[in-house]
Amino acid sequence: MLEKIFKAYDVRATYPEPLNEDAAWKVGYASGRFLAQDVAENRESGTSRPDTVAVSRDMRPQSGSLAEALIAGLRASGTNVVDLGECDTSFIYFAINHLGTVGGIQVTASHNPINYNGFKICGQLARPIGAESGLNTIRDIALSLTPREVKEASENEAGQGTIEQADLWAPYREHVLKFYTPPAHGRSLKVFVDGSNGMAGAMIPKVFDGVPGLDLIDLNFEHGPTVPFAHQPNPLVPENMVPTQEGVAEHKTDAGACFDGDADRCMFTDEKGQILGCDHLTALLARHFVKENADTTVIYDLRSSKIVEKTITDLGARPQKCRVGHVYMKQALRQTQGIFGGELSGHFYFRDNFYTDSGAIAFASVLSVLGQSDKTLSELIAPFQVYPQSGEINFEVEDKAGVIETLREKYADAHIDDLDGVTIDCFDDKGWWFNVRASNTEPLLRLNAEAKDDQQLQQLLSELKPMLGKETVEH
Repeated sequence: MLEKIFKAYDVRATYPEPLNEDAAWKVGYASGRFLAQDVAENRESGTSRPDTVAVSRDMRPQSGSLAEALIAGLRASGTNVVDLGECDTSFIYFAINHLGTVGGIQVTASHNPINYNGFKICGQLARPIGAESGLNTIRDIALSLTPREVKEASENEAGQGTIEQADLWAPYREHVLKFYTPPAHGRSLKVFVDGSNGMAGAMIPKVFDGVPGLDLIDLNFEHGPTVPFAHQPNPLVPENMVPTQEGVAEHKTDAGACFDGDADRCMFTDEKGQILGCDHLTALLARHFVKENADTTVIYDLRSSKIVEKTITDLGARPQKCRVGHVYMKQALRQTQGIFGGELSGHFYFRDNFYTDSGAIAFASVLSVLGQSDKTLSELIAPFQVYPQSGEINFEVEDKAGVIETLREKYADAHIDDLDGVTIDCFDDKGWWFNVRASNTEPLLRLNAEAKDDQQLQQLLSELKPMLGKETVEH
C-alpha cells in the first residue's frame, strides 16, 4: 500500500489508509537519507546547515501526529530537525533559505478534502522534489525498509538527529512585505478574504495585520484539528468562491481573495465579485514586475490566454510557456533566472522568493498594483480579457493516449506542440487553439480552449467534445 501514496509532485493520500504514521516515519527516514546523499554529492551555495531539515505542517486533524512520526523518521536517519510548527506551505520555502537547511517538508494535503494528508518535500534552496528529481528514490528507500531496519533505526539513540523549535514569523513577515507597496493617491483598500479554514487564518493576521492602507475583512479564519471546513479549501471550484463573492458585495470591498488549505495560492475577485482568471492576473503582474527590468523572462502556464504571451512580448521581456505543475514552473523560472511566473491553478512564482510560489506574495503584489492605480480592479484586468475561453473541462476516458493521437491526426495541418499533452494551434488562420492533457492519476483528459470570438469557441467545443469522452466535474 505504501507505494500508492507517492504521486508525481508530492506524497498524498487518504488517512489512515494508505497514509498513516507508519508511512510517515518511513517517508521521513527515506527523505533524510536522500537529502544527505544529495548534499554530499552537490552542496549548494547557501546550504549552511547540510545536516538539517525544516519541518512544518498545516491545520488538518492528522497533521500533528503525522509530523511527529515524520520527524522521528528523519531523526532516526541521523538528520537534525527544525520544527516550525503550523504555517502556510510557502513559509517553509522561506525557512529553508533563511536557515540554510538541506531541505524541508510540509505536512499538508493542500486543497483536498479533510480526510486527506501528505508531504511536500523540498531540497536545497527549496528546489522542489518530484518524481523525476528524487521522489522516486525516496519512495524506493521507503519501500525497501524491513521491520527489523525500522526497529533498529528507531532504537539507535546514538544515531538520532537533534530537534529544535523555531518561530520565524517575524522574518517571514519582513520578507513578504518587501513585495508590498502601500496605496498611493491617498487611497486605502478594503479587501474581503476567505481563509477556507486553512493556514491563511494564521498567515494573514501574522503577516498583514497593521499594514498601512489595508482594511481586511475576514471569513473562515478559524482553523485547527477540530475545526471543520465551511467549504472545501479549493478556490478553483467556482462554488467555493461564492462566499468571497457574497462578502465583496455585502461589504463593498475593492477586491476579494480566497485561499486554499495550505495558503500557497489564492484566487481573486474584482470589486464586482467577478472571479479573475489567473492567466489575466499573470499578464497584469508581468507589467508590475517587468516595468523596471525588461531584460528578463516571464514563465507562463501553457494553458494561458494568448494575451499573456503578447503582453510579455510588448513589455520587451521574453515569454516562455511551461508545462503544468509547480515542479516544472519552478525549474523553468530558476533555469531562465526569470523574474516572475504564473499558473492557472493560482500559483504565482517569484525570482526574489527563491524561485518559488507564494500565496502571501501574490496577495501583496495584486494589492500593490491596485493600490498604486486610480482604477478599479475590474478596470485594470479588462485589457487582458480579450478572448473567450472554455476554462478547464474534464472528460472521462480510458484510452487517453489514443484520443490524443486521434487529435494529432485530425489536426495534422495545424501547429502542434507536445510540451504537455497536445496543444493544437490554429489561432492565426482559424482563430482558435486548444490543449488536451491527461491526468496523472485518473482516467481523465483535461481540455482548455480559446478563440477570437465566442462563436468560434462554441463551434470548436461542439467539434471537440464528442471526441473526448464523457464530460465530468471535479470537486
